[in-house]
Amino acid sequence: MTSQYRAARVVPTVSVGVAAVLALAACGGAATTATQTPAAASGSTSAHSTSGSGSVAPAPAAVRPGEYVEYQAYSADPAAHANTDVVLFFHAPWCPDCRATEASITKAGVPAGLTVVKVDFDSMTDLRQKYGITQQHTFVKVDGQGGLLGKWTGSFTGAAIKAKADAT
Repeated sequence: MTSQYRAARVVPTVSVGVAAVLALAACGGAATTATQTPAAASGSTSAHSTSGSGSVAPAPAAVRPGEYVEYQAYSADPAAHANTDVVLFFHAPWCPDCRATEASITKAGVPAGLTVVKVDFDSMTDLRQKYGITQQHTFVKVDGQGGLLGKWTGSFTGAAIKAKADAT
């Protein structure tokens, strides 16, 4: 057999094999319907979905990135943090636990959906009285109107603050 003859026999065999594989793959694949995006057909999620009426549903609200802000900035526009858990952090610059928590928050960041508001323990006596704060390094979860939802001490990371806020 010459090499030209062998090449002629291999091509039809390969072509038939490729056609068979493609035909079998099409049998088991998921079809994309008119209401699915190609991403939805492949199993991934889409930002928009359609209802039976053919209208496009709005995308869910995105979770806001976490923030660590001073109380003065927060109190100027508390509505800017309406879609997050807001936790007041009663901080004193002379407190070693407060400094460690602040270093952790500024280095590792604050988890999404959480706003940590730094409140000066020494000068904000009105807020200390309002929430019954007797020691620095205390955290207070508040609602949109500033109402107390929960109070605790001892969180040293953004993740730990988020976990306590979620449990409150």
